Amino acid sequence: MEEKANAGAGTLSAEASTAFGGVAAGGLMCLLSMSSIQFGAALSSSAIATYGPAGASWLRLAFAALILAIVVRPRISSYNRAQWTSALVLGTTTALMTMSFFAAIERIPLGLAVAIDFLGPLSVATIGYGLGRRLVWPLLAALGVLALAHDGEGWVGDIEGILFALGAGTGWAIYIILTKKIGASFKGLEGLSMSLMVAALVATPFGFAGALPKLDGSGLIEMVGLAILVPLLPYTLELIALRRMPTASFGILMSLEPAIAALAGFLILTQPMTLLQMAGTALVVAASAGATFSAKQ
Repeated sequence: MEEKANAGAGTLSAEASTAFGGVAAGGLMCLLSMSSIQFGAALSSSAIATYGPAGASWLRLAFAALILAIVVRPRISSYNRAQWTSALVLGTTTALMTMSFFAAIERIPLGLAVAIDFLGPLSVATIGYGLGRRLVWPLLAALGVLALAHDGEGWVGDIEGILFALGAGTGWAIYIILTKKIGASFKGLEGLSMSLMVAALVATPFGFAGALPKLDGSGLIEMVGLAILVPLLPYTLELIALRRMPTASFGILMSLEPAIAALAGFLILTQPMTLLQMAGTALVVAASAGATFSAKQ
């Protein structure tokens, strides 16, 4: 009897260790994904200036879709209606989210754009799990955004940039939900491959004419590299991470993204931050982590 108990305890310990290893690996993937997205966004300033936000978005999505399709080779004719629907919706959301985000960082600092971007999923999480005392989290994040929007002398950015960031935030909230769903309905990376092909097609009318005539050899190499940084690498990492860890844990880790964006903006774009703006970044991170943890509770 004692041997059976010891064996059962050993099995549970092994299962717990495996589960922890899966969450730890998922957490590392989240950190790599966030760093790839934000440093990739910061490195995109010259591409946005050359091709415009829509053109740079289209080139990234097109190259990312092409690379992943070659690697994954999705079986297009084998998918059912539900799979096609999820790929179409996620792809459309990805295209609109990417173009909105690039349009935002063209107009406002990267740290501010990402902080506003976070208000979308944060508000959805708060409303989705009931209001009441959880309203403190979006209010705290809003205070953080206000602090980020003031550089000590005046308000930074413009209304168009803020609206584009809000649009990207709405798309982000939908993207997280759909990515979890598409990861469960497709094998491997086939769902991501399909959604990226759809995203590239959706972005084509907006970015093709402004980008392709300006693309030369050096620009081609640059855009392939940027396409790997964003969206290919982070989207792949996020899809795998969401298979390994609960959505709540994923959300808490992703709360670090505004801080990583501020760091990328400082190191690459020389966008300095005042103490007030640093405090604003901390408020947004704390609000996002707090809202996700409250939802888990």
